Amino acid sequence: MKLLRLVHISVLSWTVATSQIPLGTSPSLKWFGDESIDGGFGVAADPHEENSYKLKWPVKKVAIVGAGPGALIAYRELSAAGFDVHLFERDNIPGGNWHYTDEVAVDAPIPNVDVSIGDFVPDLPPAGATFPYEEVYEDTEDDLAYKERKRVHRGPKPLWKNLHSNAAAPIQQISEWPWPKDAPWELPHQHLQRYIRSFASWHRINSNDENPNTHYNTRVELVEKYHDHTGEEAGWRIVTKEYVRVGPTKSKATWREEIFDAVVVSTGRWNAPNIPNSISGVKEWSERFPGRIIHSRQYRFPEVFQNETVLVVGAATSGGEISRDVNPYAKKVYQSIRPDKATVPHFGLKLFLGRLPANTTIIPEIKEVRAVGSTFQEGEVVLNNGTVITGIDRVIFATGYRYSFPFLPAYHNSSYGLKEDAPRTPEVVQPIVTDGTHLRSLHLDLFYIPDPTLAFLNMNVGMQTFTYGEYLSVALAKVWAGKAHLPKPETLWKVYDQKVKDRGGYGPYFLFLGAERTNALVRYFLGWLNDAAYKYGGRQLDQLPVGVDNIQDIWMKARFNVNSNAVLNSLGISNSSDSYSVWGLDVEEDHPDQLVDFDWY
Repeated sequence: MKLLRLVHISVLSWTVATSQIPLGTSPSLKWFGDESIDGGFGVAADPHEENSYKLKWPVKKVAIVGAGPGALIAYRELSAAGFDVHLFERDNIPGGNWHYTDEVAVDAPIPNVDVSIGDFVPDLPPAGATFPYEEVYEDTEDDLAYKERKRVHRGPKPLWKNLHSNAAAPIQQISEWPWPKDAPWELPHQHLQRYIRSFASWHRINSNDENPNTHYNTRVELVEKYHDHTGEEAGWRIVTKEYVRVGPTKSKATWREEIFDAVVVSTGRWNAPNIPNSISGVKEWSERFPGRIIHSRQYRFPEVFQNETVLVVGAATSGGEISRDVNPYAKKVYQSIRPDKATVPHFGLKLFLGRLPANTTIIPEIKEVRAVGSTFQEGEVVLNNGTVITGIDRVIFATGYRYSFPFLPAYHNSSYGLKEDAPRTPEVVQPIVTDGTHLRSLHLDLFYIPDPTLAFLNMNVGMQTFTYGEYLSVALAKVWAGKAHLPKPETLWKVYDQKVKDRGGYGPYFLFLGAERTNALVRYFLGWLNDAAYKYGGRQLDQLPVGVDNIQDIWMKARFNVNSNAVLNSLGISNSSDSYSVWGLDVEEDHPDQLVDFDWY
């Protein structure tokens, strides 16, 4: 039997290691031995339980925060593995960021507030209140007070009316739930919303399925450690707030408390809107002329910008696409960008510039704005090169988001800089969020190292959540069921420290994967989890569909026109130039295999 076991591992290693490997690379799987560090992102499953991570309590009951595609896949995997799974979603239907409504998100704070607040301040019942705790409001659906409570509670998503997917449909799909063969590669957000809801309905977790384990219109306000009667840690205490209408003239908020063994945070990456504090004067300008300065998450319709001069700050995913949407209506569009000086993998700036319309005027980074005169249009936008622009009607900050989980206050600590780590002593809580550009203290960007019963799903960028989330969810199910093992904590920290080094340190691209890292991680999950399935039984994983890399390559070439005249507007230079200057901004030719980050300005 031992001989057969070795043969199996050898064949499995060869199969996994030779699939989906880019030319010129080699697999970096380490199968056994808890001192082996695997390329900065993982350590092989250790078959010897005495050398494995010991969870502090058995996991039976799991809470999932969010109801986007990753959360729904996690619900499927954890339920199939026998866990008692509860899903909490602040919105009224599943879909996560793919649920569009005309309703606009609340104003982004200017300047940025501490990242622990994010896009909402947790609303908890009075101290000493008995759960469930209720508050009833006398209002109708048309009352402004009700509309505002509902808006703050559900958090309208950062979509606009004409938005289309920025990934090809054959890639942006759940393996169990393929698109029809004749589906277009570029899909309007309405199709994605319906697609996700159909998947939820198939698994009886849609909002109209009357599943007692799904809790819509329910925002998680607090997640903290639960201690039993002896004072020992024994799980996670969660406080939720449900807000619903209970009649034509009443609405009701209900707070509940519940204890769980494990928590999956699947609230996405677009939580706390980022408006750079580096641009002085924005707060004063915004306060003098409310509504004239917005964050991209508030953008909905291009028609409201008819015949206006619009300044879009930032030119990555949202900034570039909003500029394209506004351009046919606006009188003039300025696009402010700053030099792309990143030396770690990310999407090169030039790719985004290639999608801008030809009549877009690109300007360099903004130094300050001055609220002079009696109208917004008289305000002055001062660029880093000293140029002053006036006549702006509206400003859209497409400057991205910061990671933030207001319901996890104990795990935010903004006192640590990008080059600092918290002391790894028992009395110090290891932070997960510091400045909001990245997440820390996570193994495989998934398990919280000090306590792997807290997990974060699909928090990376530069990968496809619809497919990658399946590998993460199966890992959660197997580890929590004891059918796959994590190495001991000191080994996980060693792996983590190597990952920080390999990824160039902390910062906005720390969680970026890209094609090469994604493929390597998929191979790792296949080896680790399928080997565990051979030993303990249970779910086995398939590799990514054949042809994914080819589809992605075709999609990227078709989507990004790097010779767009937008970058050459009024310059009188050849479109074959590898570097060019726009209003004093130097934009160098990007490395061709750099991949994407979203919206950081």
